[in-house]
Amino acid sequence: MVPEEEPQDREKGFWWFQLKVWSVAVVSILLLSVCFTVSCVDWSCCPTPWTSFQSSCYFISTVMQSWTKSQKNCSVMGADLVVINTKEEQDFIIQNLKRNSSYFLGLSDPEGRRHWQWVDQTPYNENVTFWHRGEPNNLDERCAIINFRSLEEWGWNDVHCHVPQKSICKMKKIYI
Repeated sequence: MVPEEEPQDREKGFWWFQLKVWSVAVVSILLLSVCFTVSCVDWSCCPTPWTSFQSSCYFISTVMQSWTKSQKNCSVMGADLVVINTKEEQDFIIQNLKRNSSYFLGLSDPEGRRHWQWVDQTPYNENVTFWHRGEPNNLDERCAIINFRSLEEWGWNDVHCHVPQKSICKMKKIYI
C-alpha cells in the first residue's frame, strides 16, 4: 500500500509549482522589455580611427595631396572633405589639428569669382565663416584650408588647389 500525501504537502507542491511559473513569466517579461528598449534606442558610432562630434564623424588625414585627390580620398571612405557649419564644430575640429600643418576644407571657388561652394552643396553662408583677417585674398587661390597663425590662432585661408596639404574628412555617423 502506497502512503497518501498529507494535504499540507500537496499545498506546498502546488505553491512551489505556481512560484516557478510566475518566476519564468516575470523573467521573460523583463527580457522582452529590455529587448524592446534596446531596439528603440538609436546606437550611433564612427569607424576606427574616426572621431565623433554631434551627428558626424571626422578623419584627419596626414597624407599630403592636392584638393582633388584629398576629396577623392575622403569619397573612397564614404565621406567628403569637411564642411564646417558652426563655431562649435570649428572649435571641435581645431582641438585635433597640429599647429604646424594646414588642412584642406571642402570649400572651393571653382571659377575664381569668389562664389565659394561646399562639396556637399550646403549653401555658403558668409555669416558662418572663419577666414583669417584679409582672406580670401587671391582669385587664383580657389581652395580653402584651415591653418594656424600665431597672432590670429586658427582660421581659413585660400590657397592653390594643386599644392599638397593634409585634409579633414567628414561623414554622418552610422546608426544601428
